[in-house]
Amino acid sequence: MGSLTDTLPKPLLRVGNKSLIEHHLCNLANAGFIDIIINHAYLGQMIETVLGDGKRYGVRILYSRELVALETAGGIVRALSVLNNEIYQESSELPFLVINADIYCEIDFSALLPTLEAMEINLGENLAHLVLVNNPNHHPDGDFVLNANQVTLTGMKKLTFSGIGVYRPEFFRDVMPGSVTKLAPLLFQAIAAGKVSGQHYSGMWIDVGTPERLNQLDVELINTQKK
Repeated sequence: MGSLTDTLPKPLLRVGNKSLIEHHLCNLANAGFIDIIINHAYLGQMIETVLGDGKRYGVRILYSRELVALETAGGIVRALSVLNNEIYQESSELPFLVINADIYCEIDFSALLPTLEAMEINLGENLAHLVLVNNPNHHPDGDFVLNANQVTLTGMKKLTFSGIGVYRPEFFRDVMPGSVTKLAPLLFQAIAAGKVSGQHYSGMWIDVGTPERLNQLDVELINTQKK
């Protein structure tokens, strides 16, 4: 993002009248999610200062602070300790929702509640559930294939992983706490084992990875508001 994130973490970049992460918080609150854990490393204190405890968004925010960026899987494992200690007060195997903070998406998160419930009941089945989207111009080859409701590695018409997924803690069982660990290898392993379900979301989704995409999103939202 160049100079845009020299003094500001990407989740606080503004889109319309809110930052990227505030759009997520409002959408989560509307869907009935209350307890939110936010991982942060780079300029993370700014996120805490802006968002506070989450009351004005209708949620309760706890923070998982990384002294060194742990990548996605490593960060989730650190956040799980906050989840267990601060929310459940014990070790839990309940599934949870993960959202990348540097994307914009208009998905109705309540659509994922049945998946959370099903994964809680059927502990021996899927370890993860991914939301897949149409391939953006900057990623035309996609990531995974959706066959019925199961995610596979090969096949026709690959889709792109949105950065939104539901996971069971067991998915991260082999990740050492405090280790720098990427999510992709874990996904490939679980998908190959037939343990990952998925769904296709065809609405607005943008990975805000460049200033050009941020500008594109601003323009699209302005045009939507004018209609």
